[in-house]
Amino acid sequence: MNVFYNKQGIGDVLLVQLQTETPEKIHPEQSGDVTLIKDENGTIAGFNLFNASSYAELPEGEPVELSEGLVTSLQNALAKNDIDFTLEVDFSPKFVVGFVEAKEKHPNADKLNVCQVSVGGEQLQIVCGAPNVEQGQKVVVAKVGAVMPSGMVIRDAELRGVASSGMICSAKELALPDAPQEKGIFVLPEDAEIGSAFQVKA
Repeated sequence: MNVFYNKQGIGDVLLVQLQTETPEKIHPEQSGDVTLIKDENGTIAGFNLFNASSYAELPEGEPVELSEGLVTSLQNALAKNDIDFTLEVDFSPKFVVGFVEAKEKHPNADKLNVCQVSVGGEQLQIVCGAPNVEQGQKVVVAKVGAVMPSGMVIRDAELRGVASSGMICSAKELALPDAPQEKGIFVLPEDAEIGSAFQVKA
């Protein structure tokens, strides 16, 4: 689940995204202060909560942090607007320290590599175009569902016929201070703990 709030830009509306993929056809359904966004199968893909600041404490001018308290407030807001729907939320970090276990040339693209990256409890296959990615590096991985500082949401993808789940990030993509302009992933020190959360300032 991802949440977005920009009171100055769009007003007192909290945008809640429940799926990483945007439905091809959207079917809105209004109930009080809530507009449900349903896909063609009737599955709730997200919702907009109007008058959001009356339901939850929301920061102005900075990203909304997904917390148990916020989810409780949103669950209560749905109930108050006669919507019987239980929010299922993954609180695990979306930006984590990864270890490049293996790197192979992409079979269909000269400038891409297919990397096997351990992020602690799981291994991800990530297609990476950075010229400096190498086996044995510790890197920052944006997992599927992560929201980049640019606002881009990371999704499962297929690049030139090869599946890719997540992204190995550069310092520029992470909006780190004094990030170099040249292309290349951000390589972490050897003592970085694989699978641990990496804090990103959006």
